[in-house]
Amino acid sequence: MDTFEEINIRGFVDEYIDPTLDLFDEIEKLKKQKNAVILAHYYQDGDIQDIADYIGDSLGLSQEAAKTDADIIVFAGVHFMAETAKILSPSKKVLLPDIKAGCSLADSCPPHLFKKFKENYPDHLVITYVNCTAELKALSDIVCTSSNAVQIVESLPKDQKIIFGPDRNLGRYVAEKTGRDLVLWNGACMVHEIFSREKITKLKERYPNAKLLAHPECEEPILEIADYIGSTTGILKYATNHDDKEFIVATEAGILHQMQKDNPDKVFIPAPPNNTCACNDCPHMKRNTLEKLYLCLKNESPEITVPADIIARAVKPIERMLEISAQLGL
Repeated sequence: MDTFEEINIRGFVDEYIDPTLDLFDEIEKLKKQKNAVILAHYYQDGDIQDIADYIGDSLGLSQEAAKTDADIIVFAGVHFMAETAKILSPSKKVLLPDIKAGCSLADSCPPHLFKKFKENYPDHLVITYVNCTAELKALSDIVCTSSNAVQIVESLPKDQKIIFGPDRNLGRYVAEKTGRDLVLWNGACMVHEIFSREKITKLKERYPNAKLLAHPECEEPILEIADYIGSTTGILKYATNHDDKEFIVATEAGILHQMQKDNPDKVFIPAPPNNTCACNDCPHMKRNTLEKLYLCLKNESPEITVPADIIARAVKPIERMLEISAQLGL
């Protein structure tokens, strides 16, 4: 018999929901009643993306939420994303449909260990990828995204020593593009490490005209054969702005929903994973379901909280990134 945890991760919930309810309609009613806004990351299921007010990358979503007059932010994503929304909107209530929606990359860099690591390089500036916990951001000098990491590093003096974390693959990509000798934390995203170069090569034999689009969190063998490397938003824009009709996509498969909606005349193929994985879905992202989103908004729980002192320290490296980005016209 299935355990509750096994049932819950497949999308069932421990509170009864009338099966006759139109959840899309009920969620819209609750949004208006509670003055709430729904954010959905590109890696969420299609139903959640379709009902969201904003769809995008994690930082961009938090910035959009901060601009609204909403009292409640429902972040359909993972825990660190909801934390970022709370950092940028401390007076708003931030909810996460499934409190167990974590992140393998964020988990790969425990703040207490990173703090000790940082102490070994006292003359280094700390740049952290936004895909990390609030506590890790609070230990940083500058936060970056996958779309601006190269430019952020290039904006600094060439003799500036830098620690980059937590993603070693993104860090290696940035080091290669900038020519900088970065000290890398050894973290990674489980989804972006599962792609098989051998299987992608075979897939390209079936689709010889297909362009390979890859996220910089992928491992080096995948990036070496990619036609384009960029963030989720960058990948989406590339597919939309180019005349090619077939694309192999090496990132979490949830993005294919929006890519297909924006480009109904094009073909999008998820990059095949290695033999240890059945698909390239993120199990943490997929913990969120329409049912959980409904109950989350109805009950205003689970709520994400971040200590005030962490917020005060974590917002500074984000603001520094935004300042540099504005100066560079990004």
